[in-house]
Amino acid sequence: MTRQSATARRAEELLGVPVVATAPVAGGDICTATRLKLSDGHSVLMKTLSPSPAGFFAAEARGLRWLAEAAGDAVPEVLAVDQDCLILPWIEPGKATPDEAAAFGRALSRLHTAGADEFGALPDGYIGRLPLPNAAAPTWGEFFATRRVLPYLKLARDRGAVTAQQAAVVESLVGRLDDLVPQEPPARLHGDLWNGNVLWGHDGVVRMIDPAAHAGHRETDLAMLALFGLPHLQRALDAYDDATPLVVGWEERLGLHQLFPLLVHAAMFGGGYGARAAALAGRY
Repeated sequence: MTRQSATARRAEELLGVPVVATAPVAGGDICTATRLKLSDGHSVLMKTLSPSPAGFFAAEARGLRWLAEAAGDAVPEVLAVDQDCLILPWIEPGKATPDEAAAFGRALSRLHTAGADEFGALPDGYIGRLPLPNAAAPTWGEFFATRRVLPYLKLARDRGAVTAQQAAVVESLVGRLDDLVPQEPPARLHGDLWNGNVLWGHDGVVRMIDPAAHAGHRETDLAMLALFGLPHLQRALDAYDDATPLVVGWEERLGLHQLFPLLVHAAMFGGGYGARAAALAGRY
């Protein structure tokens, strides 16, 4: 049985609708993505991973549903999920425009404002293929230090992607996070909001996909966008700030929040990400 026919049969089992055509989708770093045309005229996107870590797709589906409670159609609906796959509606890609970027900024504001009862809020998940701890903590600084910075600093150090000197620079910062970042209630975060996880739809709606959802500080999502870039980013940030004004100095604090994705990249890919993280930590 070919991969495409196996994918089609699996989708039919979960959706209860015959698949009439399949096509591979390029771009996924971890999962295999396939576009499926159904007999009812709809198309869906099926993500598969074999073998997949325990609860991998369940965590993604849980995060998408939690985000959709606040962000509505800015997050795709989960059509089906199982241990080996996740099925979402097919979103026809469109062009990035300033007006859509502004609408995205407002949607992100609504998402963050929905909040959560505590930092962490969701069960543990994944960031890429790596486990993502989400156990609750009483303050954002403690959560960010013990669930985001230190675990990936250790992993990167163990894999030779961070030197002892670089690790010491980052470690010297973590105890001061609550003093450096203004205290705010827990925000509902996408958690991995880089450009590749922002989908500009042909229907004019910008959607957030592939989350590492949790409750944290709202500046963290903005820092991720700033780190890896986004079309019309300033327009999105201005719309966000108009909807829910940011605390003065937020732009200077983005580097603190960027420690997490840089250390994740150091652990996963090596390269110069560890050095970048240490350089950022040294600024504070």
